[in-house]
Amino acid sequence: MQLIDTHSHLYLEEFDSDREILISEAQASGIEMLLLPNVDVETIDRMHMLCDQHPEFTCSMMGLHPTSVKANYTDDLKTIESWLGKRNYCGIGEIGIDLYWDKTYLKEQKEVFEEQLRWSIDLNLPVAIHTRDAFPEVFDSLHKIGPEKLSGVFHSFTGDEKVLEEIKKFPHFKIGINGVITFKNSKLSEVIKQTDIHHIVLETDAPYLSPVPYRGKRNEPTYIWKTAEKIAQIYNLTLEEVVNTTKKNALKLFKITNKGL
Repeated sequence: MQLIDTHSHLYLEEFDSDREILISEAQASGIEMLLLPNVDVETIDRMHMLCDQHPEFTCSMMGLHPTSVKANYTDDLKTIESWLGKRNYCGIGEIGIDLYWDKTYLKEQKEVFEEQLRWSIDLNLPVAIHTRDAFPEVFDSLHKIGPEKLSGVFHSFTGDEKVLEEIKKFPHFKIGINGVITFKNSKLSEVIKQTDIHHIVLETDAPYLSPVPYRGKRNEPTYIWKTAEKIAQIYNLTLEEVVNTTKKNALKLFKITNKGL
């Protein structure tokens, strides 16, 4: 079995002390590839360095995270955009709208999100969407830009049945499931039963959102197997079926052609 983690921040400083060890453990466990979404202008060099060190194991995305949209957002967005012609990326991300922490820059977040959606159309790349307390705003932007032209993943999906039904209206989108699915108080298991395995990709969001029994600790690449096991339990599938199907979903969505289907 060869699994793909569609959302990892393994380049962050939380992993500076043992990154290579974790990569070796991940590969030994059967993880074939990590997709690395960018955060902001400060993380670009770190992300590129990791990709250059492990070109067969990693694939990067370029984008500006919504919580990094501040007063100087136009300069940051120009810097982010300037990289799109310099390297190959498998997606535009991590982008979106986040109103959980602060609503000060909602207008700016929306503007930045929509601009990056346009990039994705121009470059024919999927998007990795971060949304927190902002599904209506995100949906509004997607409809404004053109859902039939867009593809991507609702990263770290934690919506309810109503939100899931809205997402189903976007023909080229998946939902990204991570360790939250294992949380005892999470209702996500019941929600995702309203769709099927072909709409799901797996992710860690490392170093965040570790699955049970590692909840509260730094998330690591190999922990994604706990998420895969939970998905298998929910859908009454074998672990191999979950891994193979979600891998195919990821390869197709992110247009990764150097890995066999």
